[in-house]
Amino acid sequence: MPRILGAALAVACALALVGCGGAGSDLSGTDASPGTPAVQPLPANIVVDYQLGGGYPPPAGIGGVVRDSTDEPADGLYSICYLNAFQTQPADRSLWLERHPELLLMDETGEPLIDENWPDELLFDISSAPHRKELSSLLAPSIAECSDKGFAAIELDNLDSWTRSHGALTDADALAFASLLTETAHAAGLAVGQKNAPDLGTRGRDDAGFDFAIAEQCHRYDECQAYTAVYGLGVLDIEYAGDLGGTVAEVCSDDRIPFSTIVRDLALATPGSPGYTFDNCR
Repeated sequence: MPRILGAALAVACALALVGCGGAGSDLSGTDASPGTPAVQPLPANIVVDYQLGGGYPPPAGIGGVVRDSTDEPADGLYSICYLNAFQTQPADRSLWLERHPELLLMDETGEPLIDENWPDELLFDISSAPHRKELSSLLAPSIAECSDKGFAAIELDNLDSWTRSHGALTDADALAFASLLTETAHAAGLAVGQKNAPDLGTRGRDDAGFDFAIAEQCHRYDECQAYTAVYGLGVLDIEYAGDLGGTVAEVCSDDRIPFSTIVRDLALATPGSPGYTFDNCR
């Protein structure tokens, strides 16, 4: 799962317990008040570009974008804010170790447990209710920042971190933490996307409150129907070009892929950069 070094500024503000977006420090995962902004659902039948490598004018026919939380939404398009919510960003590793080591998952030797696929990312310890509550409070300013910038929705990455926790975390821990984050996001007027973890079935929607789903390579791993069975048209899929996936023709000829399926380069580069790839199956 490609992730960019972005969101460092927003998380740094959260770690300092100062909301970068003003109202963010007042969010604590409680039910929405009467003055809560309305959540705008993901529109049906739009194609969404995945722009975590940096925002750029979307190709023709695109109705939405996903951009890092340090970026800006796209004018006139449904914009989704990316936040690494279940693990630390690489640039924030030292900050978390210095200020909140008790909220990081440790191995049997007392060392922080890292994501084996992304060795600069540390897993949050969401195994207890107090930890989940404190972590959600620390992330609330970053969520509020997405809303304040004008994003319509948020992607909470690494929901499936429990699968890389060597048994220290469970799917129930992930869902419990996700429910706190979705409540906070909904209170800020943001729809919330479930990132990966199709094995959760309906629990992501019904227990955690996710509104739509973002899949990576559901064609390659034959998982698309697991998402669409739960979220219908509310599924975005990113397939990666080259050795990590099939050809564009193979991907786009699969009648099980979601309406919004794109093929991108793994680095999620911007147009004009080496390796930039974008294909729209629609």
